[in-house]
Amino acid sequence: MREVYFIKQNKEKWLGIEQVIQGKIKKNPDDLSSLYINLINDLSFAQTYYPKSNTTIYLNHLSSQIFQKIYKTKRVEENRLTYFFRTEVPLLVYQYRRYLLYAFLFFILFTSIGVLSGAYDKDFANIILGEDYVNETIENIKKGNAVGVYQSGSTWGSTIGIIFNNIGVGAKLYIYGITGGIGTLFALLSNSVMLGSFQYFFYDYGALKDSARGIWLHGVFEIFAMVVEAMCGLILGTSILFPRTFSRFNSFKRGFKDSFKIFLSTIPFTICAGIIEGYVTRHALKMPLVVNLAIIISSLVIIGFYYFVYPSIVYKKINNHTNDAVL
Repeated sequence: MREVYFIKQNKEKWLGIEQVIQGKIKKNPDDLSSLYINLINDLSFAQTYYPKSNTTIYLNHLSSQIFQKIYKTKRVEENRLTYFFRTEVPLLVYQYRRYLLYAFLFFILFTSIGVLSGAYDKDFANIILGEDYVNETIENIKKGNAVGVYQSGSTWGSTIGIIFNNIGVGAKLYIYGITGGIGTLFALLSNSVMLGSFQYFFYDYGALKDSARGIWLHGVFEIFAMVVEAMCGLILGTSILFPRTFSRFNSFKRGFKDSFKIFLSTIPFTICAGIIEGYVTRHALKMPLVVNLAIIISSLVIIGFYYFVYPSIVYKKINNHTNDAVL
């Protein structure tokens, strides 16, 4: 079947599904399940005969939206906060998973730029990190205390300041997405280049191992959350630039609603990063190496599982339950 005829044949049905998703037409759970199965059949047909077509992309997006509609209609009552973190956010992350990949690719690229810049320009760290910070850190390295900068101030005072500062950085990464994602990428570039030059600076002074023992205690949660916040900014920007079949305003509303929920999910990790930085990082070089590694690896496993693995598990679980209900 030619694609034009396929679209013409099903266009009214798809537009009707859009109205259901937008809440303009009410359907009971059984009718929603029937629509979902019908749409999945159309998607399978499109993937087979028009794999690189915009029609396939559109149907994939539409099916993910009605899938969420079904589950929200069928789900059992549970604590709203628990549902938010256990189900709603993972489903959204799964739906927008390619944006998480894009954010990480940009992060790796920009961080590499920071490393290379530091390697080819010895004054680059002074420009990015500031001369006072660089000079203080060099003195600390000479004293055998590469993470000395984290030992200043009180624990609780440092923790509060760090948390609010990191939440502010994350908010900028997200909100700047309103520029079509350009502002988000610029903010990610700035922070990633700083990180790359920062790490190369310690490498250049032979203190990379000691710095890593301290910095990545809190850095795993902090940096990973930063990348997810950039993901949210990209989602927001894309909703403005590419509204698909929705009006630009409705697309923006949907993009803002979904991305804001994902952004909120990063706050607990940001708070944990601030607490670790304020209370634990200052003792990094006094701790047994095995303890440092345990904290770093466990942090990576927790946040990596939540954003990379768990969304797929939730999606498959809910999808199986939905199919069982339909059958």
